[in-house]
Amino acid sequence: MNPRNKFRQLLKNEPFIVSPGVYDGYSIRLVEAAGFKTACTSGAAVSNALLGIADIGVMGLAENVAHCRNLARSVSIPLTADADTGYGNPVNVFHTVQMFEEAGVAGVNLEDQVSPKRCGHMPGKDVISQAEMVKKIEAACLARRDDDFVIIARTDAIAVEGIEGAVRRARAYAAAGADMIFPDAVRTEDDIKRLVDAAGVPLTINMGFGIRNRPTTPLIPLARLKEIGVKRISLPRMLPAAAIHGMRQALGVMQEVIATGEPADRPDLLVGIEDIMQLMGYEQMRALEKRLTTLDE
Repeated sequence: MNPRNKFRQLLKNEPFIVSPGVYDGYSIRLVEAAGFKTACTSGAAVSNALLGIADIGVMGLAENVAHCRNLARSVSIPLTADADTGYGNPVNVFHTVQMFEEAGVAGVNLEDQVSPKRCGHMPGKDVISQAEMVKKIEAACLARRDDDFVIIARTDAIAVEGIEGAVRRARAYAAAGADMIFPDAVRTEDDIKRLVDAAGVPLTINMGFGIRNRPTTPLIPLARLKEIGVKRISLPRMLPAAAIHGMRQALGVMQEVIATGEPADRPDLLVGIEDIMQLMGYEQMRALEKRLTTLDE
């Protein structure tokens, strides 16, 4: 079963899906090792990690696809990718979807921001017309070679047109063929419920850090999200934020070591080399190496 089939089966059979956000080989392997059944990328996290810059629409299609290809092939769980605005008009979207599908991801997010876009939780967003986004969704559906490849239509309209605009767009995007609707930066539980009822297809909600509050979408118990009909949540900020926190702690200790001249042994802050080798599949690679390089007598 390929990643597209796996994700479709999750949508069909799982009552509720949690997709941690990943941005590099460590994070996606950790998600799989922790037992999660799927993962997702966010354009913000990939842009931050890959280019070292803010998510303001600078990352290009080729960079994004190449990075997602490496992530997808390193694990067996399905990965959905953030394709931002689709990198242009509906013709560009057609090309974008085919490139991501060939890269081995299970589906893509396509958003209705103007280009260049910005992180969905930054101020100053603007959106293209509903009619133009409908054409992009139609192009995406036409482009996919496998019907199991999932088209996730994201709308940032709440910040521009309010909840009424987001509800109207959710209906239109689902009617255009989107398999899932992703309203970003939804501010209340009642608004989430309205969008669930309006979409008519599975709804996915960005819960950001997952275990830390933020100014936009509040922390809502997962059982409650499931109860009101949300199909999936993504956690795009959780692992990048955890990594930044951990690296700051380790760097702070190292600065103390430099200042005092005294060594520090802090296994509470760092995993050992054995953990890294196990996570990255070293033993499996050694076994493969032995099998393929041992000569018959």
